[in-house]
Order: sequence, then structure tokens, then C-alpha cells
Amino acid sequence: MALPYKVASLLYCFNGQDEALLLERTQNPNRGFWSPCGGKVKMDIGESPYVCGCREAREEIGLEIQPSDLHLTGLISEYGYQGQTHWLMFLFEVKVKLKSLPPPMAEGRFEFFPREKIASLNIPQTDRERLWPWFWKFRGGFFSAHSHCHPDGRNDWTLEESVAASVSSL
Repeated sequence: MALPYKVASLLYCFNGQDEALLLERTQNPNRGFWSPCGGKVKMDIGESPYVCGCREAREEIGLEIQPSDLHLTGLISEYGYQGQTHWLMFLFEVKVKLKSLPPPMAEGRFEFFPREKIASLNIPQTDRERLWPWFWKFRGGFFSAHSHCHPDGRNDWTLEESVAASVSSL
């Protein structure tokens, strides 16, 4: 299927209590859903996914970080997401712990959630099916996966690579 390909960096941020920071989005994609902050890589200027992650941290949560403050936890490709686009997403865990809740912004409002609460939130289907479970399973390590998104809402997932966290990770 010939669709545009978009590249994004997502930021998995935590506070000192290991609660995840999520954004209740007011814009598409994922309007009305809770998801990690982040955004599209500026491919026209040659921005790297790491630099995008740093830029998005500054713009969305007011956090000044460097690429070395990011751990690439996951790489996800989605074929035909919502029948509109293909996505390549870099999932970064931010090593710096947040000390406070970022203020609301044009893209939505933030809240911290404990791990056990995330599954009960209104989160995107792909996040519920695989992204959060694999994030927790391989946290501190790495995973790469592909999702073939079907028009009927089904997603066929393939875990393409996974590396368990080492003892010294993060």
C-alpha cells in the first residue's frame, strides 16, 4: 500500500516514584488518548531521532537534555496505521527523572501514572496490545517490532529483535 512514511520519537519519562508521564492528546494522531510525549522527526533538515527526542523534551515538557540522556528502548514500524500512513517510531526512555508535572500545552495535559494503572487508561490500541507490555519486559534493554495494521482494526505483530536489560542498565 503506497502511503506516506512518517518518523517519530516517543519519550518514556518517569518521576522519582517510577510513575510514567503521559499526555492526554488534544490533537491527532491519538486525540483523546493517553500516550508518551514526543513528535515527528524533522526529516527535511536531517534531524536525527535522538535530536528530535531532545527537542520534543524541551518543547513539550521544558526539559533540557542531551542525546546521552536517552536510552533507545524500542524501534517500532507500523504498516498502514489507520489506513493513512506508515510509521517508524523510536521509543526512548529518558534517563533524567522528572521532579514535577509539566504544565498543560496546546497538545494536551500531562499526568503521572503508576505502571499498574496504565492498562486501565484510554490508550491507543497498539500501545495496549504490545508497546507497553514490551516496554516493561525489555526496559533497560531493547526491542524492535513490526505491526501490520489492517483496515478492520486488527494488528499482526512481529517481534523482530529483543535484548534483555543488563544489570547496569539505566
